Amino acid sequence: MRFLIVRTEIRTVADADIAAAWAGGSRLRDETSTPEPRRQVVHAEDRDAALLLARALSAVGAVRAGRHRVKVLPIEEPAPGHPYRWDGG
Repeated sequence: MRFLIVRTEIRTVADADIAAAWAGGSRLRDETSTPEPRRQVVHAEDRDAALLLARALSAVGAVRAGRHRVKVLPIEEPAPGHPYRWDGG
């Protein structure tokens, strides 16, 4: 299975938006409608390689300072017999 490793900027949110989302029970961030801006994208052929690359990207100063985040996303469907396991085993 292939994976996409993405380093994105974390959008700042105003206190009023946080309070409104909390009070209304809605989501503060919705990645499907407004994804965070991407800074770096890498792909890996297996889970171990993806996690190794994610660990390396997590060492970037902006990630450690909390301005960016690293996401590991599967880009192929998991095995039908194991819908919640990404390694297909």
